[in-house]
Amino acid sequence: MESIKISSSSLSGVIQAPPSKSHTLRGVLFASMARGKSKILNPLNSPDTHSMIEACRQLGARIERIEHGLEIWGNGGNPVQPTSIIDAGNSGQVLRFVTAMAALLPGQTIISGDESIQNRRPMQPLIDGINQLGGHGKCQGDHGMAPVSIQGPVNPGIVKVDGLVSQPISALLMLAALLKGESQIHVSNPQEKPWTTLTVDWLKRLSVQLESQNGTYYRVIGRAGWQGFEYTVPGDFSAALFPVVAALLTRSVVTVKGLNWEDAQGDKFVFDKLKAMGANLIYTKNGMEVLQSDDLRGAQIDVNDFADALPILSVLACFAKGETRLINADVARMKESDRLASIVHELSKMGAKICQKPSELIICGGKLRGAMLDSWQDHRIAMALSVAALASEGDTHVRRTACIGKSYPAFVQEMAVLGANMENQINDEKG
Repeated sequence: MESIKISSSSLSGVIQAPPSKSHTLRGVLFASMARGKSKILNPLNSPDTHSMIEACRQLGARIERIEHGLEIWGNGGNPVQPTSIIDAGNSGQVLRFVTAMAALLPGQTIISGDESIQNRRPMQPLIDGINQLGGHGKCQGDHGMAPVSIQGPVNPGIVKVDGLVSQPISALLMLAALLKGESQIHVSNPQEKPWTTLTVDWLKRLSVQLESQNGTYYRVIGRAGWQGFEYTVPGDFSAALFPVVAALLTRSVVTVKGLNWEDAQGDKFVFDKLKAMGANLIYTKNGMEVLQSDDLRGAQIDVNDFADALPILSVLACFAKGETRLINADVARMKESDRLASIVHELSKMGAKICQKPSELIICGGKLRGAMLDSWQDHRIAMALSVAALASEGDTHVRRTACIGKSYPAFVQEMAVLGANMENQINDEKG
């Protein structure tokens, strides 16, 4: 079992943000459904990317690794029938997006994934949407979870769907873009809207005709595919949060490169929240500079537009003066772990003054101490706890950290380059 040992540190230097996971997965999928050859350059090398590649190969795409990226020959919007179960691994995006693509096929397709996928990723909204378009979908797992079985083909039409989780909405938009004709998607309770906006941005880049109204309504003119393209994956704002907060908490000077402020990633807006709390950040053309910040202040932050940031914002709040409230956080319970429960449980071991309510966290600033911690097999929990340890008294061990490879494979190595007292450890303990 892999773990990380961390002790208090001072940081300095330049770090490159890893490639965006969300853009990588969308890029592979859209290229796989295109006509002709595409190139995806600078993709994130992670288990989720591998799962998406294998799923798209099962749908008929030819994908080869090249220097600096991938060459993909798409199926032209006409996927082939998989001959075996599609394994989404640990990826909610692979699960939802590929399920939608399977609705184009007349035969039955079964899609599943690991324990987290089968217990933590609701599928019923997407299945309901597919069925409203004439498909035959069913959740084989308990409580609307995977495995799912899908049989099409579906037709353009009108869909009404719950928007508590953004990925089913993105999946239905992708599906509608590949149908011949007009579809309308009406969304109740739209949440995580920036991630749906990211999908809309991709579809418009591919010349799909699409109208949207504040995340509640979409009109898509499907045209059964698009031409191949070349795309270079930008840096991941979600992942960049971890070295940025590490620098803030250790009062260090660090530069993060590889970020495109014109990109549609919703998590870029969280840095404005950090500045409002007193973070000394300078935005540059391709990244940011983190300067010494001595007076971080608590704040109330609506995290719905960047729910993935909740674990690291919780850590930041533990060192800020006064009270911080992270509100509108319901969707964070439906990630790789229940992130409200997991971050409260682990930070409490470090002496944090933190409590959870159904849809928010309340945190009072102070000091933390080292402890024996667990990642809950959630990459963002593992990295957030590791950052907390850099500014805490004493040593910290975080167990089950192989999950970090999901979004930031070189996290420990790159943090060590900045001077972090952080090292991977392998032992025989099973977890």
